[in-house]
Order: sequence, then structure tokens, then C-alpha cells
Amino acid sequence: MTLPKTNRVLSALELKLSPVMTAVLLTMLMWMLDRATPGFSIRPDLRIGLSVALMAAGAAVGLAGVWAFRRARTTVNPWRVHASSELVVSGIYRRTRNPMYVALLLALLGWGVYLANAFALLIALAFVPYMNRFQILPEERALREAYGEDFLDYTRRVRRWL
Repeated sequence: MTLPKTNRVLSALELKLSPVMTAVLLTMLMWMLDRATPGFSIRPDLRIGLSVALMAAGAAVGLAGVWAFRRARTTVNPWRVHASSELVVSGIYRRTRNPMYVALLLALLGWGVYLANAFALLIALAFVPYMNRFQILPEERALREAYGEDFLDYTRRVRRWL
């Protein structure tokens, strides 16, 4: 059975752009939007403090995710999900199935707060549906094939984001 053209195009876009590269591109887009649109007023100390707090939280969450994968001796490469040697469900993975993506989201939100631009914050939030469709769903298909009911049980216990 051949997929409809729209589904073929969407499927062709899956797993093509790394999550980090996606975040970098969105960061640049947020910066360009900040230059082209009006921002909002927020005290510099609050803006910088909140921005640093979001980015630090992102770094902590991301490192916890990488640490859990390293301890399990499995791949952190988002393009090699099929090479996963273990379903990691401990540590930060008891709270979120995608801590590394949560980390990137927190960094993007921190950047948006630093820019003090509502349009930039909207771009940061667009990261979630993009990642769900083009990165996480293909990863979850591969994990479901590899780990079957264990993965399905995990998805029932732990949320995708937070």
C-alpha cells in the first residue's frame, strides 16, 4: 500500500534534522524575529535571572538524561534509535521520556525570555509539536518495535515531556 503524498512528504522529513540543529536554527530564527518585531518590557535583572535559571535547569535536565544513557551504555544518537541496547527508565527517565528535548526546550525558552520578545517565545514553543512529529514519533515507533510491551508500559507511566 502506498502512502498518500502528504504522508510520504512528512515521513521523508522524519529524523532528518538533529534536535540540537533544530534548536540552533530556532535560536537564530528567534533572534531574527526579535530584531524585526517589538519586544516586551521586563526589568533587566528579572530577564537575565529568569533566562539563566531556565538555561541552567535545561543543562541539568539534559546532563541527567545523557548520564542515564551513558550508565546504561546505550546510544544518545537520535538517528540511531534502532541501535539502542537498553530501554532506559531510571533516573530522570522516571519523570520524562525525553529529558534531552526538555533541556533544549528550556534553553530555547531561556533565550526567548532573554530576548524579551513574545514572537521569539512562540517560536520556542513551536519546538514541541515539531519534535513530537518529526523526532519523537519515529523514535517511539523504533522503541516500540525493539521493546514491545515494556515500552508501552513505560509510556503509560511516564509523560512524553513533563
